[in-house]
Amino acid sequence: MSEKKIHLIITRQDGPDSKPYKEEFKIPYRPNMNVISALMEIHKNPVNAKGEKTKPVVWEMNCLEEVCGACSMVINGRPRQACSALIDKLEQPIRLEPMSTFPIIRDLMVDRSRMFDALKRVKAWIPIDGTYDLGPGPRMPEHTRQWAYELSKCMTCGVCMEACPNVNSKSAFIGPFAISQVRLFNTHPTGAMNKWERLEALMGDGGATDCGNSQNCVQACPKGIPLTTSIADINRQLTIYSFKKFFVS
Repeated sequence: MSEKKIHLIITRQDGPDSKPYKEEFKIPYRPNMNVISALMEIHKNPVNAKGEKTKPVVWEMNCLEEVCGACSMVINGRPRQACSALIDKLEQPIRLEPMSTFPIIRDLMVDRSRMFDALKRVKAWIPIDGTYDLGPGPRMPEHTRQWAYELSKCMTCGVCMEACPNVNSKSAFIGPFAISQVRLFNTHPTGAMNKWERLEALMGDGGATDCGNSQNCVQACPKGIPLTTSIADINRQLTIYSFKKFFVS
């Protein structure tokens, strides 16, 4: 009886300016494998389906438990985490592609800098420098803490950006993840002191109003974050802020 194989078709690219190409691999099957373990098999023995020696496939990973967000890629046409994509639940051949929303570094590795720049733009942090001698800050009500915790699960993986039709080369849309982080930090009792700065950052080009409400992001998010609820809440906050700006100025 022939040994059971896993058939992978991987979209590869040798560098940012190189032309993409597809390469097929067939590796031995083991129970309970995920996409990462399949890629590691190729890395150990980089031989393609034709039996030719090739370059090891490049991808990114870290935690291997769907917490870091590094291993995002498009698997069988769907953006998701490779560490939680089980081989037994995927239709073969398994097609692996890099996320098209971000610049390619090599093979399945992409540059997610635009996401980290977006977090800087909206000041997605709590400014506490120099306040340590003031003691602990105000407590958050438990019912608020529970839903805010759901927003804090964002791992900047880029899946919502890949799924969103409004994130493309013709749009400056900041993305659903950043809008949701504004909601998270505006809800924090200390973070609320900089609430208007974050909202101001979302009022310009590529801000919250560029969302087309396709709701792809909330369906694709691997952590089940209520992104569309966050976008609706931030739109409400922006409306209130706009009226205040108009009448105060």
